[in-house]
Amino acid sequence: MRVAQHIDLTAEDREILESLIKAPRTSVRLFERSRIVLLANEGLDNHQIGRKLGITRQKAGRWRLRYFQNGLAAIEKDAYRSGRKPTHETNVIEEIVRKTLQETPENATHWSRSSMSQASGLSESTIGRIWSNHGLKPHLTKGFKLSNDAKFVEKLEDIVGLYLSPPEHAIVFSCDEKSQIQALDRTQPGLPLKKGRCGTMTHDYRRNGTTTLFAALNIADGKVIGTCMARHRHQEWIKFLNKIKKETPGKKEIHIICDNYATHKHEKVKKWEKRNKRFHFHFTPTSASWLNMVERFFRDITENQLKRGVFKSISDLTEVIEGYIERHNETPKPIIWTATAKDILEKVKRGRDKLNKCQEM
Repeated sequence: MRVAQHIDLTAEDREILESLIKAPRTSVRLFERSRIVLLANEGLDNHQIGRKLGITRQKAGRWRLRYFQNGLAAIEKDAYRSGRKPTHETNVIEEIVRKTLQETPENATHWSRSSMSQASGLSESTIGRIWSNHGLKPHLTKGFKLSNDAKFVEKLEDIVGLYLSPPEHAIVFSCDEKSQIQALDRTQPGLPLKKGRCGTMTHDYRRNGTTTLFAALNIADGKVIGTCMARHRHQEWIKFLNKIKKETPGKKEIHIICDNYATHKHEKVKKWEKRNKRFHFHFTPTSASWLNMVERFFRDITENQLKRGVFKSISDLTEVIEGYIERHNETPKPIIWTATAKDILEKVKRGRDKLNKCQEM
């Protein structure tokens, strides 16, 4: 009659096995093998271990023997499996990746799982897994624009310098206009959000006019000076500058960051600047609106208040915008800028190099 091997655990092995049993991420296989060895150490035979764990006595005896012969290394081996072996050969996968990167279907600008499935003979789910494993997303594109401003470096260093090291006894404002904000009223009332159903909104609407939001974001504390006007000409821009002048301490120097919109460089604006010596204008490079931090405020007000809003008149729209600015100023957050001009220029250089390579191909 065969006798099961006697298991006598060391204190160290016992501690390791008990920790594996308690660990929440231990695999089912390793958990079961650890229990078998611990129960064998307690003197249970293979029949008793099998009944206790709901396994066959042969399985209990197999892992008892493996531990007896090779220790912990034996039961940990093959405990973590990566799943079944790939169904498709490497060259098939490489061909799918190549076609995705270098070709397009005859009747489309980009591949879909369905079109690639038809072209390759593989299932759509297989195409999806291959694309996922190689980080390919043919259905997505990202917009970009590299500035061709002749004074890009000079303007970049000037504005980044204001963000990182603002002048003492001065206020830095990031300014811009959000023009043509429409007061849209839906043709039918939407249904509210409920369990199992998102809110609804009709695709068509009634236009009740437009307004333009002028905003100045204080870089130091995040507060916004804002106002709505019917148009956005140089006359309105000067009115807004006078509003900033009125709402800021008279002894403070004012630095205005704005874009190259013609309104901001009108001759009458230049004359206004000469009369108001404490105002200094800094213009972002062309095609570089990302340098103007007030754009973040415009993004937030659009997403939080305007995109789904229903406005029956311009006065309704203006009231909502002014209310949003008022609530924003109750708990403002200062702008924290971390990227240096050198970091940005390195990134722009990489972008230009890639663009030039694509043009050469």
